[in-house]
Amino acid sequence: MIDFGLGKLRLWSVAASCAGLFMTQAAGAHPAAFTLNDVMQAPFPYDMVPAPTGSAVAWVFDAKGCRNIWVADPSHGAKARQITPYTECDGFNIGDLAWSPDTKSIAFTRGENLWDETPANVNNSPEGPMPKDVWVVATAGGVPHKVGAGDSPSFSPDGSRLLFVDKKRILTVAASGDGDAQPLLIDQGIVDSLTWAPDGKRLAFVSHRGNHSLIGVYDFVDQTIVWLSPSLDYDSSPAFSPDGARIAFIHVLAEKTLSDYSSHRSGRPWSIWTADVKTGQGRRVWIADAGAGSVFHPTPSATNLFWTNHDDLVFPWEKSGWLHLYAVPVQGGTARALTAGKFEVTQVVFSQDRKRLVYSSNQDDADRSHIWTVDVEHSSVEHGSAVRTDQSHAIEDMPQIGADGALFALQSDGNQPLHPVVLSAGEQWRWLAPEAIPSSFPSSKLVMPQAVTFTAKDGQETHAQLFLPREATSKPRPAILFFHGGPQLQMLLGFNTNSREHSWMYALNQYLVAEGYIVLSVNYRGGTGYGLDYREADNLGPGGGSELNDIVGAITYLRGRQDVDSHRLGILGDSYGGLMTELGLARASDALAAGVDYAGIYNWSTFLSSVGEPIDADDANRRAVESSPIATIDQWHSPVLLVKADGDLDVPLQQTTALIEDLRSHNIDHDVIMIPNEIHVMARYSSWMILFNAADVYFDRHLDKRSAPAP
Repeated sequence: MIDFGLGKLRLWSVAASCAGLFMTQAAGAHPAAFTLNDVMQAPFPYDMVPAPTGSAVAWVFDAKGCRNIWVADPSHGAKARQITPYTECDGFNIGDLAWSPDTKSIAFTRGENLWDETPANVNNSPEGPMPKDVWVVATAGGVPHKVGAGDSPSFSPDGSRLLFVDKKRILTVAASGDGDAQPLLIDQGIVDSLTWAPDGKRLAFVSHRGNHSLIGVYDFVDQTIVWLSPSLDYDSSPAFSPDGARIAFIHVLAEKTLSDYSSHRSGRPWSIWTADVKTGQGRRVWIADAGAGSVFHPTPSATNLFWTNHDDLVFPWEKSGWLHLYAVPVQGGTARALTAGKFEVTQVVFSQDRKRLVYSSNQDDADRSHIWTVDVEHSSVEHGSAVRTDQSHAIEDMPQIGADGALFALQSDGNQPLHPVVLSAGEQWRWLAPEAIPSSFPSSKLVMPQAVTFTAKDGQETHAQLFLPREATSKPRPAILFFHGGPQLQMLLGFNTNSREHSWMYALNQYLVAEGYIVLSVNYRGGTGYGLDYREADNLGPGGGSELNDIVGAITYLRGRQDVDSHRLGILGDSYGGLMTELGLARASDALAAGVDYAGIYNWSTFLSSVGEPIDADDANRRAVESSPIATIDQWHSPVLLVKADGDLDVPLQQTTALIEDLRSHNIDHDVIMIPNEIHVMARYSSWMILFNAADVYFDRHLDKRSAPAP
């Protein structure tokens, strides 16, 4: 064991503007062929939404923290264009894009924290936190017009009004956004999932009331609310029938479950119901089988229940142990599989004519995603009607269907940043905004990671991606283990499609390998992409910490490679990956020379209590503590850099302060960077650069054993 002697606390309080100075990059250790800024400069696209008519599509570009809405119309061959005027990385995010029916304007939400109802002050404004606001901007461009505080804007089908949500209220205003918004209804619960009837005369919504949720239907003519088969369980995902007379929804029975962070492979079976919009009277159409798939697990899509023209209901189900699409008649009966195999369906969208599903999955390519289509009117697994849209080796995800039938997606590769693409009949995927990728982006200097598997300590096969430096050398290299957050996420063989943060983490891995490190990015148990049993692994998290087996297996894998210097292994992770970093350092400190931990969980028991999921049983609480890094702090000897945002509500500050106290009392060498006013999913690009540059300097200091400038 290594004795570091008296631990030193170096505390940096950092509040840098986007144009401000970052920490000095490590110099001289492994000169990279490009800078960290070079590989981070490509804008990250997200929230792609096709126009309700024509062939246009809109999305958001996050260019180093400056977010703007872009629009493209591929049928006219014109260049994509930016329609909002924002020029600063001010921490304000953009989301919830909604086209007006005439396609002349787009409504959107803008705020410093779009993920919960707690305002944040990530811009460090003397005026304090700012609420989320709804805005409207002309698709021709111009100055956006603020409508009011709230989110989730939605235009009526006839284009006469714009609705949006402010916690328990649904507000209405003229479609132009002019005038004062007025409450359409004030509810007892938190409102979301606004869903219009085809004729626009009714509006369905979900009311979340803590220990249950209801689906209400507002009638614009009568100005009344009908509750659909109300109960003390959880109803969600309202879907109107084509004629607007009925609504289908997903019904999940209330039960005292394990923590969201524990494995939950089976439970009380969920079901699908329909109800009459006038009376609210409902009936059960279908119920899941016991065992695998009895717990409802949605796709990440905005919608998880679709009503076809032939009165079939399409939904995701894990009956086979893999997340697939099924269809069942509205009248009831046996569900038939639309997809099958050892792969997972992720994002799903439905065509306007209710005839075609488009989805992404990792079929035949476990560590990449591709786009598939299926005809829901004549489809089943037996008919083999699912068709892959293109045979490229790139990653495609987040599909959308244009009003004219064109397909849109986000595409990336091992050396190409994520970018929006279009696929028209008879064509290949085509970039929509190639000019948005800076010419200095170092595509030719990036490596193509390899998909690898290794055996975890308990014998399970674990998935990972291996990054090897381009330059050959006869000397063993230092190596870094990377663990993503989530844990329900999958790193891919390219820039990540489902998370800006993890797309940037992929860029960091590319930079580290360019400096000469070998990087192993581990898709540990608890993550998605490899089936129900992998995601809901036995004894996961506070139930036993079985993911530690993947850490030990990853260390063993790297130490067994002749190109790895086993004395210079580092470990890095964010959020749940920060927990993995802490577990590695607290359980296998002799094998790890240093770690960098962003927002990790130190004690499962206190963490679950602080987020409203306290553990009641003594045995379960003991197991949670024993599954935590705190249980073996006396075995921790390696130096660690802790980075924490003090506005983080997802992993409360107490987790880091408790760890710091124990590191001090055990004389463990540690450094701390605190970023004021930031949130868990850091909103400012500069904050991520602080983290990445600090990690670079820290690993240079501790893995290369060379002098490096202090952050």
